[in-house]
Amino acid sequence: MTLKIAIAHHDENALEILRQIIAPIAGCSVIWATDRGSDVIRQCRRGLPDILLVDLALTDVNGARLICDVMKETPCAILLLSNAKERQAGKVFEAMGCGALDVISTPVLHSNGFLEGTDTLLKKIDTMARLLGNTSRTAKPAAPVRQTKNEPLPPLVAIGSSTGGPRALATILAGLPREFPAAIIICQHVDLQFAYGLASWLNSQTQIAVTIAREGMRPRPGVALVAQTNDHLVLGPDGALHYTQHPRNYPYRPSVNALFESLLQYWPQNDAAVLLTGMGRDGGEGLAALFKAGWHTIVQDEKTSVVYGMPAAAVELGGASEILPLDKIAGAIAKNIANRKGSSS
Repeated sequence: MTLKIAIAHHDENALEILRQIIAPIAGCSVIWATDRGSDVIRQCRRGLPDILLVDLALTDVNGARLICDVMKETPCAILLLSNAKERQAGKVFEAMGCGALDVISTPVLHSNGFLEGTDTLLKKIDTMARLLGNTSRTAKPAAPVRQTKNEPLPPLVAIGSSTGGPRALATILAGLPREFPAAIIICQHVDLQFAYGLASWLNSQTQIAVTIAREGMRPRPGVALVAQTNDHLVLGPDGALHYTQHPRNYPYRPSVNALFESLLQYWPQNDAAVLLTGMGRDGGEGLAALFKAGWHTIVQDEKTSVVYGMPAAAVELGGASEILPLDKIAGAIAKNIANRKGSSS
């Protein structure tokens, strides 16, 4: 079956470069391309692509607004293209909140003939194609290994998200109080070079301190730690966070399942985990395993999810303590953590 790809980019040279990169891919076809954002929805109605590549710097429309309109009128998998990551951070995460799946730098042809960014684009297309086919590459969660700690641990909230996640995360974090007593770990599917921008953007949207999770950090009350990509973020037997390449067969890095499975193994108390909007099934098995081990698990409902893939996987596996609309999740988290602290005091 042919994978249909469409391209919207303001630069005609970039359009041609993207065509040349995609053309040799077996089973892929560029069904249309345009340099005008105002043409995108009309073109989508004439020929809906499986994957739409969209330049955020389209000159005739607001790129982030266009993504929202596409997902409302002609929804499809969207990969954002950007060459100004810092200046466009707000637009990037606004667009991802509307439903864009991922973001990469636009491939660039240098004067010496070197084409930079080809491998990244091809890997993203391959990953998105597998997710569109609902290919599950998740492993069975490991059996829990409980360790006792002498020092008191804070309550923990682990959150996994993908398509539409940035906006959902901002909504939840903004709904938590400044003196939130729990530690927060966030696993959002986003490319490494945009992870710092995501943490900075979330930090500007909330009273909670939000920062990148660095190797060896420990979960801290009132701080939200955001996973970087290219490796999985996991909790180790020492109670600290670490990055690892294993499992190698998971289609996303970082994987929500990898994080949830490590918490099942090494976090010695049952706390709270949340699975938000996202394409594919990442996090479904891990959340279900946490639920069965006694964790309180919250799943975003279908109506408020941009893509009801990851949450649906958890529900299908019987892994949800609660299924809630986005605007109710922060309150449910705060209530659960307050109840746990009350029962432990």
